[in-house]
Amino acid sequence: MVNSLTIRLKVNGTEKSVNVEPNERLLDVLRNKLYLSSVKAGCLRGECGTCTIIMNGKLTKSCLVLAVEADGSEITTVEGLTKGGEPTATQKAFIEKFGFQCGFCTPAYVLVAHWIIENMPGATDKEIKELLNAVICRCTGYKQILEAVRRAREIREGST
Repeated sequence: MVNSLTIRLKVNGTEKSVNVEPNERLLDVLRNKLYLSSVKAGCLRGECGTCTIIMNGKLTKSCLVLAVEADGSEITTVEGLTKGGEPTATQKAFIEKFGFQCGFCTPAYVLVAHWIIENMPGATDKEIKELLNAVICRCTGYKQILEAVRRAREIREGST
């Protein structure tokens, strides 16, 4: 029988060492051992996207990754977006455009939108919608979420 293993992660800019079981999901480690409540456990099959994180610069569904596979990785969650307590352009835009309903999927949407703004600043509405489709929301019609991404881009570019 294999005992627990120690993995090292850089989570939201901070180095972490965590003991994990060989079959433990990264999602569970982030939520239950590192107490990052923005990473939600929805379907646990990679379909709903509420467990989305940024891992090594890529959008990743943490329920599909074993924690041992993430050893040495750099991970960003919504908790890691703010700097000095100040919300990012994306967070401000989600508030301004009411890009949320119940809030369960909101952290994943904010993270995806942040990734888009950082990595695809010229993304078309079609590209934005395609990336946002990786997260499922049962409360909204997505209009406000798309508007929030557009507004975040304006804020980031200095437009009013």
